[in-house]
Amino acid sequence: MEVDGDIHALGRDIITQLLLSRGVAQDDLDRNRQPSLRDFLPDPSEFRDMDRAAQRIAEAVISQENIAIYGDYDVDGATSSALLIRLLRMLDHDARHYIPDRLLEGYGPSGAALLKLGEEGSSLIVTVDCGAMAHEALGMANDAGIDVIVVDHHKCSPDLPRCYALVNPNRLDENDLAASHGHLAAVGVAFLLAVAVVRTLRERDYFANRPEPNLMSLLDLVALGTVADVAAIRGLNRAFVAQGLKVMGKRENIGMAALIDASRLKAAPKCSDCGFALGPRINAGGRVGEATLGVRLLTTLDPDEASDIAGQLSQLNEERRAIEAAVQEEAEEQLAAQHNRSVICVAGKGWHPGVIGIVAGRIKEKTGKPSLAIALDPQDGTGKGSGRSIAGVDLGAAIIAAREAGLLVAGGGHAMAAGLSIEGQQLDAFVDWLDERLAGPVARASAEQTMLLDLSVAAGGLTPDLVEALEGAGPYGVGWPGPRVAVGPVHVVKADLVGTDHLRVIAAGQDGRSFKAIAFRAASTEMGQSILHGARGRRLWLAGRVKIDDWGARPAAELHLEDAAWAD
Repeated sequence: MEVDGDIHALGRDIITQLLLSRGVAQDDLDRNRQPSLRDFLPDPSEFRDMDRAAQRIAEAVISQENIAIYGDYDVDGATSSALLIRLLRMLDHDARHYIPDRLLEGYGPSGAALLKLGEEGSSLIVTVDCGAMAHEALGMANDAGIDVIVVDHHKCSPDLPRCYALVNPNRLDENDLAASHGHLAAVGVAFLLAVAVVRTLRERDYFANRPEPNLMSLLDLVALGTVADVAAIRGLNRAFVAQGLKVMGKRENIGMAALIDASRLKAAPKCSDCGFALGPRINAGGRVGEATLGVRLLTTLDPDEASDIAGQLSQLNEERRAIEAAVQEEAEEQLAAQHNRSVICVAGKGWHPGVIGIVAGRIKEKTGKPSLAIALDPQDGTGKGSGRSIAGVDLGAAIIAAREAGLLVAGGGHAMAAGLSIEGQQLDAFVDWLDERLAGPVARASAEQTMLLDLSVAAGGLTPDLVEALEGAGPYGVGWPGPRVAVGPVHVVKADLVGTDHLRVIAAGQDGRSFKAIAFRAASTEMGQSILHGARGRRLWLAGRVKIDDWGARPAAELHLEDAAWAD
């Protein structure tokens, strides 16, 4: 019992240090140890237009108006759409969904689609994860007498589109409390709207003869959308993800359970599973298949249909990987000519627009610079692009500025990701403009790029108990980085190449204990080559994140290697 007590005390001390190092104030530690909605959820009324939107939806529910949910084709859009559809179903109201085709319609609401929904009887349309910059489309709907509520989190311009209500913490006219939640994904904003709608209906005695919906049951959708959209896992988002993963583990959402099974997850999903297993499958429908598959899966009540759709999404995800690999190979051939640029921009004719965001992300990881990938139409040369940024560089704001400067047909996003449409003849001018605009921020961000370590241990200290203790300060993600551990000094017992450019290392410490380390997509890097060919007879420190390897008979701790340094 004394040993268990010592381990427990050590774990609590490690969590305290991790929280402090991530900016939590001393007097706010208790709230952050086990983040809950009770402690982090703001009053939805703090957000502009929230009460107006909630009142309008409540009126539509009571009077049984036709409601359409217009969502984006990515995970955030699918989960946001599913959340509102499931909420309305709990309120004894059915709503239809509309997800635009990425290739045929592009990002965001189109005027033609909104008008068609209105003509088909939808007197209220709620756009989710899109709409904040759709001035023309929303103006058309407004002129036609269609009420549109926008629920979004992307950057806004000072002049807002004409619509019934626009709920977005990134409105420039938000108060300080609401603006502090600008890191929410759209699905998080949708959850706040759900809280406001239920509160409004409660005030109108709507639940006098019917049960109130269990909003907590929707948190699995919030967790998936938040993580997959690479939203910062801090504050309210951390509570959303922590509690949402618990709901996900209960498997009460038939579609989510089928998705977990199709992803071949052995245990209850973790934060990383949302980003690397579940999210990509939902995204695959919008990228290379049928855009509605994600929201259909997450709202179905039929187990057989859920299993079938989850299977389709897994197959589409495999197809997406093959397409992505081909585009990635072509994109990387362009990198050598851009080594002096602050922003990497690759473009190719015939590239599939559904994978350019992933390719941009891979290039950002490889170069450490903001990166854009643009798919050019072979016929007219127009381009659709997607970008990913690095911490400290607001790519979304720069894309909006480029659009306002007349360099883009359309564009927007948030700090870490953005999308654009461009005429082919403007490409060179845009690339030069963007490189000049972001040169300073990129230089400052790059100068500050150092690997911050949370602790160092000898090889024998890399244990499952340590991994469990470190997980206590999770969930981790963007804005709340997983702890990095340095292990050493060690010597390399074995190093080899596995899979596609992955480096596998067996290292041993001076205490005689050994462990496994793996560096993904790093065998061809300077670090990988140094370990493969220059580590014999030398001692070094290895640094990265620790995980549990449960493939063997007994769980063991392994290091996901990110950096290395010679110890002598």
